[in-house]
Amino acid sequence: MAPYHIRKYRENDRTQVLGLFPQGMNEHILTTFCHILKLPRTLVLLLGLPLAIFLLSGSWLLALVASLTLLAALRFLSSCLWNQFIDMSLRTDMSDITKFYLGEPGSCFWVVEAKGQVVGMVGALSTTLRKEKLELLHLCVASEHRNQGIAKALVRTVLQFARDQGYSQVILTTSMLQRSALALYQHMGFQKRHQFFPSMIWRLIAVPVISFVYWLPSDRASETQCPGP
Repeated sequence: MAPYHIRKYRENDRTQVLGLFPQGMNEHILTTFCHILKLPRTLVLLLGLPLAIFLLSGSWLLALVASLTLLAALRFLSSCLWNQFIDMSLRTDMSDITKFYLGEPGSCFWVVEAKGQVVGMVGALSTTLRKEKLELLHLCVASEHRNQGIAKALVRTVLQFARDQGYSQVILTTSMLQRSALALYQHMGFQKRHQFFPSMIWRLIAVPVISFVYWLPSDRASETQCPGP
């Protein structure tokens, strides 16, 4: 197991962070595609459309082309859903990590470094002026460095930062399909609050986003700033 350490984000980490982030998100495309294929409405469509084309045209070739086209469209849809999230993040908080996470006290962004390479990251962004809620964002670990406790260490880093800053809650959202993340958060004491669909497309493919909260004691407030390297 390669040694690693967690430190505050530096501007020269930007290229590696922006490379790691989409890699982690794109891993969910195949999971999403498989989920869509298992939906009853999808199975009906996959069977019914080629059959209807065959009955109308009498051509099995056209029916096969229709099936393959539909599968390609569903695969493209799966890709678009995650690419939209990546693009939105790169246009907002990930567009300038130093500004959004390190520009004001109460927020922070950490990376995991191993052998001079960034192999993990997590952000913590204040969501209220009164420091009530801290949002955990963009938890990501490179695939070849998983199962080493890095994700747990990053979550603990966020929780400790929240305690030091005097927050009462750490909140986050993750999709139903991110099963390893769901298991991690629940194992570490996060509690489900509610679930919702961020758009009609997510509702159509039956993938809710789940909101979690971690409650912190309210009597540990301090003025600790985002720690340095």
